[in-house]
Amino acid sequence: MDLQDQLKNLFPDHEPEETEATPQEKDTIWLQDNPIICKYEKRKGKPITILEGYNGADSDFKKLAKELKTKLSVGGSFKNGQIIIQGDYRDKIMALLKEKGFAVKRVGG
Repeated sequence: MDLQDQLKNLFPDHEPEETEATPQEKDTIWLQDNPIICKYEKRKGKPITILEGYNGADSDFKKLAKELKTKLSVGGSFKNGQIIIQGDYRDKIMALLKEKGFAVKRVGG
């Protein structure tokens, strides 16, 4: 017995409204020709991954930062046109960005 059947048993007089399924707009992020620079640094003895070189809108870069942080389940921030991710996740980040269609360049190490 699924949820619809249970609701019909609880509320037999209720007529469900017909709702149209609207196609969800996919969040499109502007893709650039120049590669995004992916580099590794240590700050205060802790490893971080920095992404820079995106020349689109800041709001798109913030969306990208949020998506990367949630997919990797790590902390990070967006400051001064850079995405700062806690930890050394260069390989995973580069793979995710390449899936999205970005050109990525690895710098250092």
